[in-house]
Amino acid sequence: MYDYVIVGAGTAGCVLANRLSEDPSVRVLLLEAGGKDRSLNIKIPAAFAKQFHDPKLDWDYYTEPEPSVDDRELYIPRGKSLGGSSSMNAMLYVRGRPLDYDGWEAQGAPGWGYSDLLPYFMGAEDNSRGTSEFHGTGGPLRIEEQRSPRRVSKRLLDATVQAGIPRIADYNGPEQDGASWFQVSQRGGKRFSVADGYLRPALARPNLEVRTGVTVLDIALEGDRATGVRIASGRRGKQELVRAEREVLLAAGAINSPQLLLLSGIGDPDEIRAAGVTPRHELPGVGRNLQDHPFITMIYEVSDEHSLLTAESPKHLAEWALRKSGPLTSTVAEVVAFTRSRPGLPAADLQFHMGAAYFNDHGADTYDGHCAVLGPVLISPKARGQVWLRDADPTSKPRMITNSLSEPEDVDALIAGMELSREIVRQDAIKDVVIKEVLPGPDALSRADLEDDLRRRLMLIYHPVGTCRMSDADETAVVDSQLRVRGIEGLRVIDASIMPTITGGNTNATVVVIAEKAADLIRGRVPATV
Repeated sequence: MYDYVIVGAGTAGCVLANRLSEDPSVRVLLLEAGGKDRSLNIKIPAAFAKQFHDPKLDWDYYTEPEPSVDDRELYIPRGKSLGGSSSMNAMLYVRGRPLDYDGWEAQGAPGWGYSDLLPYFMGAEDNSRGTSEFHGTGGPLRIEEQRSPRRVSKRLLDATVQAGIPRIADYNGPEQDGASWFQVSQRGGKRFSVADGYLRPALARPNLEVRTGVTVLDIALEGDRATGVRIASGRRGKQELVRAEREVLLAAGAINSPQLLLLSGIGDPDEIRAAGVTPRHELPGVGRNLQDHPFITMIYEVSDEHSLLTAESPKHLAEWALRKSGPLTSTVAEVVAFTRSRPGLPAADLQFHMGAAYFNDHGADTYDGHCAVLGPVLISPKARGQVWLRDADPTSKPRMITNSLSEPEDVDALIAGMELSREIVRQDAIKDVVIKEVLPGPDALSRADLEDDLRRRLMLIYHPVGTCRMSDADETAVVDSQLRVRGIEGLRVIDASIMPTITGGNTNATVVVIAEKAADLIRGRVPATV
């Protein structure tokens, strides 16, 4: 018997395990399907894409054929080790826009506005820039400047400013629009995951138990109360019931948390029954409202050789091993720019990821040449999708669809981003070193050509959210503003799935804050305010 059973040792789970186990009288169990986070592909920043499709480190999800992107199945990597996707991501520290959180509050989530969450952002940080009105030091999560950015990236940053996007000192402040270097979740040139910042300092506590290699089969329900989880572990898949005296906390992410609810009979009864599961509690919103950030890469061959082309050479491996410097400290995307695809928008709807590399098809495609990449990302997508069960087997991958590019406004915004990319590389800061456009290529001249390329190559940038939506005002929501599953006692969802609307930027920092606030809600503490 434990007080709290946490499902998932990803970003949210690591935060919860740390904060809840601070009370020595509370017994906490943290369950993780994956294993340890010891791989060098986790530790070396530039190697993050080498985790993709590795069955030991990646859930390796794909959507169903997407009608608006040439019926392609879109890849969605998800971290499968301690730290979850914070052990797999590109370590880019982005909070999003104040209006994102004020929008959550307006949609029925009191206490989740920007002024409510800013203290949590600040308290989580150990920012190398020091303490300020919007940033903090001494928190669990180390945030630093990039250690060895590439010269090609500097050209991209300068060209972006020349193209009319102003240089901004802090894109994580109250105003996001502008261009800057990314800040990163690293310590001294090495990945600093949420497992590093939150879980490891808590492992010595006798009241915290961490178990890896565990498959959670379903949630144990007694009437309308969650009493624990059924798990399978070990080579033989030994099954057992783990009981939670106080609460079961789902922190398995925007794909696995709704899957587990559905496997437990919580969701749309007809959909659950069709998968071979007995319905237990009607909650039609489970799995719906799936959102992700779609993006496309514009790639240019350049004559400047200070890129990432030879990052994996023995020389650079030795440099990283000995000094934690050089190209292997790169996050590939080194420059960020937020801008608006058209006048009249309340905030930026495009985020550019830029760097000194060739990046297409999630790194699976290669090119023998030095390159610059500009990746416009749609951070305010209109499209919505869904996660649902493939069958009643807990080890089966769920089905999902994002409906990316199904909304004309989304298409228009990304094409505007492609056109702006071309404008940037025409600027003096970089044009003299541009040899040619590799993708989409010089034959893509018209808007129709760009749209064809967009639908043919569009990718998702690994930010699935929204499938257990939070609201006190909407009965179709899955959790309330306390993150309690509606109609079920002793069960909360605490991860990216609770976001009503996706934030304007990379989502990992927001998930840290969701879990920090959730820990206060669970412990009955008054939420911090500004």
